[in-house]
Amino acid sequence: MPHTGHCFCGQVRYAINAEPVAARMCWCRDCQYIASGSATVNVLFPGDAVKFEGVITTLVKIADSGNTVERGFCPTCGSQMYSRTIQPADMPIRIRAGTLDNPELKAPEAIIWSESAPSWAVLDPKLPHHPRGPK
Repeated sequence: MPHTGHCFCGQVRYAINAEPVAARMCWCRDCQYIASGSATVNVLFPGDAVKFEGVITTLVKIADSGNTVERGFCPTCGSQMYSRTIQPADMPIRIRAGTLDNPELKAPEAIIWSESAPSWAVLDPKLPHHPRGPK
């Protein structure tokens, strides 16, 4: 049975035919902007395992890591759906945990870009903290 999800308004839907390979919270500045001041919570899957339906608006930008990253949003409700690294290639797609029909699928296992988190951020002390991207 595939994992499924959708945006807030339901215009964008997806199905994932793979199990998660990881999950983490990201406090990079880009994620803080797109999450309106918080971290993004991401469940990672093989890139070719996700099939989207509906119209998605994308934004391509060089991230703090130096990687070229594509982010996908619903143009109707603004829900952020995913981010994927374009360069370098063959990295997992990061699905926003809140868009999963089952957000309990995989809890975050690490916090990345913790050095960018504001002083008031609540960082789970039980999770590994990586000052920048994962190693």
